[in-house]
Amino acid sequence: MANLVNLESVSKSFGVRPLLDGVSLGVGEGDRIGVVGLNGGGKTTLLEVLAGLAEPDEGRVSQNRGLRMAVVTQRTELAEGSTVRNAVIDPLGFDAEHEWAADSRVRSILDGLGITGFGLDSPVGTMSGGERRRVALAAALVQDLDLVVLDEPTNHLDVEGVRWLAEHLLARRTALVVVTHDRWFLDTVCSRTWEVVGGRVEQYEGGYADWIFARAERARLADTIEEKRRNLARKELAWLRRGAPARTSKPRYRIDAAEALISDVPPPRDSVELLAFAKRRLGRTVLELEDVTLTVPDRVLVRDLTWRIGPGDRVGIVGVNGSGKTTLLRALAGERELESGKRIQGQTVKLAHLSQELHDLDGSMRVLEAVEEIARRVVLGKQEMSASQLAERFGFSSQKQWTPVGDLSGGERRRLQLCRLLMAEPNVLLLDEPTNDLDIDTLQQLEDLLDSWPGTLVVISHDRYLVERVCDQVVALFGDGGLTDLPGGIEEYLRRRDRQKEADAVPVAKPTSAPSSAADQRAARKELARLERRLETLQKKEAQLHAALAEAATDPERLMALDAELKAVLTEAEDVESQWLTAAETAEG
Repeated sequence: MANLVNLESVSKSFGVRPLLDGVSLGVGEGDRIGVVGLNGGGKTTLLEVLAGLAEPDEGRVSQNRGLRMAVVTQRTELAEGSTVRNAVIDPLGFDAEHEWAADSRVRSILDGLGITGFGLDSPVGTMSGGERRRVALAAALVQDLDLVVLDEPTNHLDVEGVRWLAEHLLARRTALVVVTHDRWFLDTVCSRTWEVVGGRVEQYEGGYADWIFARAERARLADTIEEKRRNLARKELAWLRRGAPARTSKPRYRIDAAEALISDVPPPRDSVELLAFAKRRLGRTVLELEDVTLTVPDRVLVRDLTWRIGPGDRVGIVGVNGSGKTTLLRALAGERELESGKRIQGQTVKLAHLSQELHDLDGSMRVLEAVEEIARRVVLGKQEMSASQLAERFGFSSQKQWTPVGDLSGGERRRLQLCRLLMAEPNVLLLDEPTNDLDIDTLQQLEDLLDSWPGTLVVISHDRYLVERVCDQVVALFGDGGLTDLPGGIEEYLRRRDRQKEADAVPVAKPTSAPSSAADQRAARKELARLERRLETLQKKEAQLHAALAEAATDPERLMALDAELKAVLTEAEDVESQWLTAAETAEG
């Protein structure tokens, strides 16, 4: 099978630092490749060189002639003054203004990414950065492509949106190269993993769990790799193998080798010991909301809510974007006025709140100075660390610690903000999307700290692995004015959301038909012609897929992808046939 894109001995430097050094690799048809590595290590540079957005300093990048490719990076900009319609619908070249609505694939993408909620004539210039990224992602996914290149596509999606994107990409035959720190997404979607490290690109078969195993095994065999990195990889692997029931798929590596590698790794945390320690530090009362109502201009978020959070509780909050998660967390922190009810805080509570906003710091201050401004040493659980050691665990090397705060990226400032919070030795942590802009290594460090942290934790996150690993309880906002406990965790949340959407999709009663006007009949005949063309295309596609299925009889993975694509084609054909019948009635008057 020919590669769609090839890199041959490619090198690319930023200043004097080589990000890519003699890299040779290829992307084949149907490949689904996850790109991982440290922040600033060259992942985005690799994507931009591969996609032709940046020229290599040395080496050669070649693409198949006629390659259909879409790229959505963190630098992707939509045309100034454009609307959602201009960005997503117009490039598809539909003849009639509403013709796009008959295409079930386009509708599915707009709905799955929450774009229809904006309104097609909404100007993208007034949207938030996250909303613009979702529009750019939709503009890429609606196209017929050979290859899609994505940089952190899950950053601005909720748990439900991440699941939809994973299912959508799995159902397509399109090749994929994606940078993401969402480990559930990597494990679900990707069949290969590239790790960008030290200017090289290490290639692995399989998704996140396979990569973690390979890295842990490599660390076991290579004594030159530092002990800290080895132990973190082994602990992560132990959690993946012993963890939540939702992860039912078996990794492709040998089970006996994995079990031997993790046989002496202790469980991530001793919940009984941590709970006892938390009670000694916090007493009986921590945070309580009694009969609380919270509203925003257009709706009630919670009504008459009573919620008690005790010592050592570890709670994850989930819900769709805009459901009120951040508002609820701010109410818990005492930063949001209540419409009614009261907030109670225990006398021994020392609270820290990581919000999504970045607090201003003196730009001339060095990173280490900003951490030591809070404290020089910290005790987190049983671990005592210096300010420098904690900063290093959050990705600030000893050299990076002398960087002025003003020179840090947004993601680095967020890591610094979290580091400063922990230096204050709080006993209650409220975290709003703590994984944003963290690479996987830093995520493992954060989870390792939280695993052994003896306090009360409430976290909002779309990172399923983080919630499953550090939280003992999951609650959800479903928009009904309450807060729902979910014993089954995120899997139960997604099942309930599916049922909720099915219940909301009440069929609209058809109005009593009136005689069709001549204009209606002309429009219906035009629609009939378009639908017939679409049906013919789908029938040809169905025949091609049946032939491809016969050829792929010995390739289970390709069979699954082809089968999913065939189901999508058959579903759309059924939808088009139904529309054809309706249009035929109108055309006949």
